[in-house]
Amino acid sequence: MGLSAALRLIAVSGCLLLLCGSSWGINASVPLVIWHGMGETHYITSTIANYHLFIHPFAGDSCCNPLSMGAIKKMVEEEVLGIYVLSLMIGKSVVQDTENSFFMDVNKQVSFVCDQLAQDPKLKGGYNAMGFSQGSQFLRAVVQRCPDPPMKNLISVGGQHQGVFGLPHCPGESSHICDWIRKMLNSGAYTDAIQKHLVQAQYWHDPLNDDLYKKHSLFLADINQERVVNETYKKNLMSLNKFVMVKFLQDTMVDPVDSEWFGFYKPGQAKELETLQESAIYTEDRLGLAEMDSAGKLVFLATDGDHLQFTREWFNDNLLPYLR
Repeated sequence: MGLSAALRLIAVSGCLLLLCGSSWGINASVPLVIWHGMGETHYITSTIANYHLFIHPFAGDSCCNPLSMGAIKKMVEEEVLGIYVLSLMIGKSVVQDTENSFFMDVNKQVSFVCDQLAQDPKLKGGYNAMGFSQGSQFLRAVVQRCPDPPMKNLISVGGQHQGVFGLPHCPGESSHICDWIRKMLNSGAYTDAIQKHLVQAQYWHDPLNDDLYKKHSLFLADINQERVVNETYKKNLMSLNKFVMVKFLQDTMVDPVDSEWFGFYKPGQAKELETLQESAIYTEDRLGLAEMDSAGKLVFLATDGDHLQFTREWFNDNLLPYLR
């Protein structure tokens, strides 16, 4: 073989290796599943391209709106080439998805998602998950109840893992739906009718009526092991590589905001707060969170914004490393 022919062969081989290497790098990305918050549509103050992304706190969400989860999906796809991003839609249409975020039994939503994930061949090797607002605790239920396919990292963006005791903005002061929700929660959050048909009631956590909460909460009391300790829940949650929780320091929607870091009011009153590390769920290690914390699996992040309000730069610096 002549020298020129050999050089051409080396050049072609190098190009093929580069192409293959690029392909392998793309295919090696871990799929991402995202679950939105409640209700209507988030609004972004400026385009993704200029790195100033803000998701306003006074709105809900749906799976696919190009100004909300659609924008998040696009942003991640731009940053992680070749990544498969599944934005969950609960129902057969965006309208159903929006309505179900208010009115569909959360346990049924979780079962629906578990079935969807199990049937998706692109997720067989595992996936990362990112929840926004209430979607965060719903995805935690997924990892606790449905270990196949395996969830690798769970990123909770403004999630309420100890629930809420108030709806200061939901999704706006003039919202008739939110006025109705407040009325229903105040009149009897733990009655069967409201528990089964109002999503927010299923993570309503009344520290003044702790026994009622533990006995009648259909969703939150179960996934937080308030009644009995389900060792399978604990084992599955502990299988995560990282459980990342993002707290918004100026949050005017989540009450109390400490729930975003798994904190809450001390039992029996609604003024004094306790951290996750001070709570019974941690000291008794009902969910394995204390063991995960010791192993460096819990990550607590904070950003100085209102509910779900952050920049693309902050997202890339703080959350993107857990998606690669």
